[in-house]
Amino acid sequence: MSDNSSLLTAEARERVGKGSSRELRRNGMVPAVIYGDKQAPVSIAVSRNEVTKRIFGGGFMTTTFTIEVGKKKYMVLPKDYQLDPVRDFVMHIDFLRVSEKSTVTVAVPVHFINDETCPGIKKGGVLNIVRHEVEFNCPANAIPDSITVDLATAELGESIHISSVNVPENVHPVITDRDFTIATIAAPAGLKSEKDDAEDGAEATGEEGGAEE
Repeated sequence: MSDNSSLLTAEARERVGKGSSRELRRNGMVPAVIYGDKQAPVSIAVSRNEVTKRIFGGGFMTTTFTIEVGKKKYMVLPKDYQLDPVRDFVMHIDFLRVSEKSTVTVAVPVHFINDETCPGIKKGGVLNIVRHEVEFNCPANAIPDSITVDLATAELGESIHISSVNVPENVHPVITDRDFTIATIAAPAGLKSEKDDAEDGAEATGEEGGAEE
């Protein structure tokens, strides 16, 4: 969980538009905007090298930043960014203005642990990830970096639901009308559980008995 905001330095943009944005990119900057909190949007430019490191370093969308623009500071949360479809460099970033009292909606990555000791996987099962991310409503200053699913006791055919996952206080799933599935331990084709084998055996015995009559 991010306890402190990360610092980004930015420049104010007096001109906006495609021509101005192209010029910024040629000079190693990325056009961006700060919006929200019922205030006027602020157009800024940030270092492409700096934000590229942040984005591809992981956790960018769940980190609150303090952006310094001259003498002003803005507490923000990244809400979207665009990459060039060919060269994969950052084209634009949207930042949402927040405060320590703000509640935000974020997609939090799901991490899985103890898959090497998982009983279901040891029996030949396969981890089928239904959700790689889960959307939560949470305080802007207490966004989880990730949620962890422990597979240490997961059996073959078992489904792991959100109710079985420990999440921090004041962090709540956006979906509230059902106990949705995060992952399952699925049996691969051709693999049957001992219960299925026993049932199949009982059915076969009954069929054979009927044929003898």
